Amino acid sequence: MARNTSRVIPIIFLLLIVGILCGGAYLLYKDTNAPQITLTPDKGFINFTTPITVNITDVQSGIKAVKIVLTQGETKTTLTEKILPKETFEYNQEILITKDQIKQGSFEIATWAVDSSLAGFGSGNAIIARGNYTLDTIAPKITVQTSTHNLTQGGCALVIYSLDETPAKSGVEAGEDFFPGYKQPNGEYACLFAMPFYSDAKTFSPRLIVEDAAKNIRTSTFWYHTNPKSYRHDDINISDQFLNAKMPQFEAAFPGVSDQIELFLRVNRELRKTNRAELRKIGLDTSPEFTFKGNFLRLPNSAAKAGFGDQRTYVHNGKKIDNQTHLGIDLASTRHAPIPAANAGRVVTAAHDFGIYGNAVIIDHGLGLQTLYSHLSQIDVAVGDIVKRGQIIGKTGATGMAGGDHLHFGVLCSGIPVNPYEWWDDTWIKNNITSKLDNESK
Repeated sequence: MARNTSRVIPIIFLLLIVGILCGGAYLLYKDTNAPQITLTPDKGFINFTTPITVNITDVQSGIKAVKIVLTQGETKTTLTEKILPKETFEYNQEILITKDQIKQGSFEIATWAVDSSLAGFGSGNAIIARGNYTLDTIAPKITVQTSTHNLTQGGCALVIYSLDETPAKSGVEAGEDFFPGYKQPNGEYACLFAMPFYSDAKTFSPRLIVEDAAKNIRTSTFWYHTNPKSYRHDDINISDQFLNAKMPQFEAAFPGVSDQIELFLRVNRELRKTNRAELRKIGLDTSPEFTFKGNFLRLPNSAAKAGFGDQRTYVHNGKKIDNQTHLGIDLASTRHAPIPAANAGRVVTAAHDFGIYGNAVIIDHGLGLQTLYSHLSQIDVAVGDIVKRGQIIGKTGATGMAGGDHLHFGVLCSGIPVNPYEWWDDTWIKNNITSKLDNESK
């Protein structure tokens, strides 16, 4: 019996040692994952108002300590160094660089964190995340190169300017409207902007605005002259026959609306607003240079049935039910007349159901200048096609909200409708647009 006991004791002792070693190994290695560090932004240009956000997480053992160091050249500045309370599983800090910490130029933010685990024989799991930045607090310099900018309400103008650095964003701001500028082959920038039809000539005040990568902003005024314009009024009769013919196509867009007048009003107000917002987005799909040459073509042998800026009152059974502004020119020729591209460009929209516009084509001519052809019965081009001036792109029709076969022709400036008559006028184009580009290219 004594002999058996003497054999068992060493075995038990050995098992205890193995257990202790295994338990220790478990404690040491149960958490081998270092904390996660996220820097936002993690690189790029900043100024003194740009926050750098540090987020550190460790869901297993918690975060034990944090250190954040700013380095520029040979100079190191400790921004944060602290031991955190136990069971700190997340740490956040927002850093704003100050003038006494740094000068213009590149620098680094290094963030070190260690967790509370027993990994590394008690030292914990550690990690370092680095962000590389450039401090830039100087806004770009703007030099306006063009001297005259004449606008008629509902029309366009072109301003050319130069910058001393590459911007993140530049263009003309007028109230809530923004018209992007585009870099030209000679290094200058050109911006086609509008005095929208809804502008007040007394308060319309365009200005150039430039923002660099560090979000430094500079604005500049320039000389301009505005001419107010009065638009005619037109009553549009909405017959029951029109409602019966046109409203069914819009029922899916407004489910549950059975009354035709209510449906008409929702289409004429809400869908019209949606379509115009889509035009603004499409206006950004543009060439940085003009692609057109000469004046823009008009639908051949056509008569204008409605003008740009017409103030329309819609009447049903003698009762006024709505008011809207007509933002194109309705041209009527023969039924299903071939439609020529007004000028050279790239097809950016060829839609068979573009809301109130029905079947529609939009051609881009550069710098946000685009032409709209709507209510088509047939589309003969596709998105991405490069078309020539006068090339047939489709046929007139009565799709969408059209009451009869015609072409609704529109001109858009960064998605905002403008008066097509200016672009049919070769003299106006030379005096206000192409002569400025020709002068700057010399």
